[in-house]
Amino acid sequence: MSFDGKVAIVTGGASGIGEATAKLLAAKGAHVLIADVTDAAGARVVGEIEAAGGSARFRHVDVSRPGDAHEMVADAVATWGGLHYAANVAGIGQVPSRLHDMEEGTWDLIMNIDLKGMWRCMAAEIEQFLTTGGGAIVNVASGAGMRATVGQPAYGIAKAGVIQMTRQGALEYAKDGIRVNSVAPGLIDTPAVKALPDDVRAMYAAGQPGGRLGEPEEIAATIAWLLSEEASFVSGLNHLTDGGWFQMSPA
Repeated sequence: MSFDGKVAIVTGGASGIGEATAKLLAAKGAHVLIADVTDAAGARVVGEIEAAGGSARFRHVDVSRPGDAHEMVADAVATWGGLHYAANVAGIGQVPSRLHDMEEGTWDLIMNIDLKGMWRCMAAEIEQFLTTGGGAIVNVASGAGMRATVGQPAYGIAKAGVIQMTRQGALEYAKDGIRVNSVAPGLIDTPAVKALPDDVRAMYAAGQPGGRLGEPEEIAATIAWLLSEEASFVSGLNHLTDGGWFQMSPA
């Protein structure tokens, strides 16, 4: 998988799966625009990429704000002359809640970031790809978007929407040379999970088929493959990357 001289955007690229994806794409030769709301962490990731010989820059992007996604794409094009790939990773989780207990403001926040924010990014990226003959997008969904998960109503529904939006984009833009896929991670050892008490993390790991959590780099590898020319005939796929968790009976 070579991305030499190509330009990629990674939203949510300042930590976790997004950080691992940005570093992998840069290591394989891409110029990477890291888009996130955490400026210090974004600057750190850029510094680490550059120290390793890669090319990256950071832009403060809030996917919940109209206009930020289009400005993000314009920044990448102005800096490196084009855009070829996009990994839409930015999103937030949900404090466990039953459906009827959710506050409307919490519902709106999750939908605005995890679903509508993803649409904003996709729309801006596709607009650019239509002017240059194509490109590839990978959206990060979740296994929670594939079946109901206790305590995750808004998050799961938003991620189910991401999966369907991915299929819609793949169908509508195939003849324009645009591929759109999604990745549905299982339980991944991101910074948010690492911040949990050790006994809670151990419990989560023990509940996985392989007895361990996934690593951000393992999801990044799937994203990179789906973006690459090695997956040139793959579009509309929701790639479940969960170590076999989905095969277990729901708790």
